[in-house]
Amino acid sequence: MKGHAPAALRNRDPIAAVLAQELPDAGIVLEVASGTGEHIVHFARLFPHLQWRPSDPAVEARASITAWAAEADLPNLLPPAALDCAAGDWPLAEAAAILCINMVHISPVAAIWGLVAGAARLLPAGAPLLVYGPFVEADVPTAPSNLAFHADLQQRDPRWGLCDLAWLDKVAGTHGLVRTRRVALPANNLLLVYRRG
Repeated sequence: MKGHAPAALRNRDPIAAVLAQELPDAGIVLEVASGTGEHIVHFARLFPHLQWRPSDPAVEARASITAWAAEADLPNLLPPAALDCAAGDWPLAEAAAILCINMVHISPVAAIWGLVAGAARLLPAGAPLLVYGPFVEADVPTAPSNLAFHADLQQRDPRWGLCDLAWLDKVAGTHGLVRTRRVALPANNLLLVYRRG
């Protein structure tokens, strides 16, 4: 059954505009935590020169991705992988780019570390890890709506909450990834680009 995330329709085109500038010319783009599958179907349609590989640890999410993919019938959209970021072994060995949308604020720290470590293993030198979502920055006032969102997330699960950008930069650095771009997008979200040195 196809799932639906209202935010996907709102943010997919602003995200795609940045992807157009940052994605490679060829290869497989792995989307980590694909959720309903709406984003990756949209991007596979917009960027037909790339192969798109969705993934999610949840069986229900992979079923939704499969349903969206079947409807779209795109030759460059691969079957979804069962991927848990916190696991050391990922079900693929390489990717030309990795995209992660709205995951880090609803994940335990182990999954965020795992995302970065996995990117370091799979990406060739110079390839991008693109991370989208709400963040906290020391030198930028946090929007009241994001503060409320953070409090709500913490109530739902104390392991969740808006990620500190400086902390994520340090985690990336320990795995040889350097942030090369920060793009402010609508609704107080950021799209961050990290690249392997």
